[in-house]
Amino acid sequence: MHRDRVLSASKVDIGAAERRRINDALEKTSPLGSRGLNGKDRDRLTVPSTSVGKQPEHRDQRSGGLSKNKASDEESETDSEESDVSGSDGEDTSWISWFCNLRGNEFFCEVDDEYIQDDFNLCGLSSQVPYYDYALDLILDVESSHGDMFTEEQNELVESAAEMLYGLIHARYILTSRGMAAMLDKYKNYDFGRCPRVYCCGQPCLPVGQQDIPRCGTVKIYCPKCEDMYYPRSKYQGNVDGAYFGTTFPHLFLMTYAHLKPQKPTQKYTPRVFGFKIHKT
Repeated sequence: MHRDRVLSASKVDIGAAERRRINDALEKTSPLGSRGLNGKDRDRLTVPSTSVGKQPEHRDQRSGGLSKNKASDEESETDSEESDVSGSDGEDTSWISWFCNLRGNEFFCEVDDEYIQDDFNLCGLSSQVPYYDYALDLILDVESSHGDMFTEEQNELVESAAEMLYGLIHARYILTSRGMAAMLDKYKNYDFGRCPRVYCCGQPCLPVGQQDIPRCGTVKIYCPKCEDMYYPRSKYQGNVDGAYFGTTFPHLFLMTYAHLKPQKPTQKYTPRVFGFKIHKT
């Protein structure tokens, strides 16, 4: 056993000397020299270490890859931080927050769980929404075993029913004092868009539906200055059902916050031809 250790030690010394000789020869024969080589070329020309060897050579070989390892470690740490953040957001985010943050759902506010848990506030919705109980559990993040019982198609129907149920609850919630306060913050942040009419001068709008019955029309934006409706600028917002906001909200909102109601525009566009007004027949 002692003889084997001596032989292995001698092999290590021979191998280290051989690698040093090869590296010295490469540096002498290289037209750029050791100083002219960049980090990548030096790492490529250096003979890789396969044994413990002497400490100085082992340290030199590690230094060539330290910058790469450090950079990769920083990238991996950044990636892991981003993945952790996204993962934590996915785990901690409720269904309601997830739904309201979807693209096109910027008009929605987050309904309080207490409001949804009150059966009085949901009166009559069970007859309008299929899979009502399962959809309600999904909205409230209640653990249920229906995912194991239902097929993939049925689970998609439950998710669609949950979106419809939340929309109808939302139309009722925004008529309450807490709901209007939540929509007031969004109104002040111009989350509902501005009036496209020139003489309204960028007046912030409010969402409105033309019907209170689902699937009868998409949401529109109402300008309190010119008192007219317009299509939302985003096509994703334009696909949202108008019943999820209802026909009452913008007008009750302006009655509640009367100081926000602007004056009607005094200017009106007049069509002209070569500077002359067009005669109306």
